[in-house]
Amino acid sequence: MTPTYSATGRQRRVFVPAPGESVPPAPPQQPDPPIYRELMRTWADRGRTLPGRHDPEWVRLAAPQVTRGQFSGSRDPLGDGR
Repeated sequence: MTPTYSATGRQRRVFVPAPGESVPPAPPQQPDPPIYRELMRTWADRGRTLPGRHDPEWVRLAAPQVTRGQFSGSRDPLGDGR
């Protein structure tokens, strides 16, 4: 029988669950301890950024400042050395 892989190449093993086998479900996520819930509430009341929440100020600050066509000028000709 002729091998189906290169004699110099490495073999890869792929493990596939047998039929009828299943992956156990992930355990349910525990709620945050009360001290963290209180901290999150305090931060939110003060208008601070909260982990895992959308932050419009960060989006504004991280947005690109230069837009296409904002600056004019000639394109660099190929091989010009600029």
